[in-house]
Amino acid sequence: MKYVVGIILIGIGFVIIWKSDWLMENMGRIDWAEQHLGMDGGTRLFYKLIGIVIILGAFLLMGGGLAKGAKKVLTPSGPTEIEQPQSEGL
Repeated sequence: MKYVVGIILIGIGFVIIWKSDWLMENMGRIDWAEQHLGMDGGTRLFYKLIGIVIILGAFLLMGGGLAKGAKKVLTPSGPTEIEQPQSEGL
């Protein structure tokens, strides 16, 4: 199932990259992207970056990297219990 979802996401990412000009004409310009990503093309670049992120995420999903990364992020790396300092004999 993850391969089917991955292929669909790759297709969606490809279409976003391919039709970024159409998306900009129909969805409008993104002010933040125009200000931070270029003078007159920041929105197109933003749509292309979104497409690339979707494609990379699809490859991670299909390869199992997404699950491994989520497991690393969500599992605690330190001790699971709060350690109380030992009081020396008084």
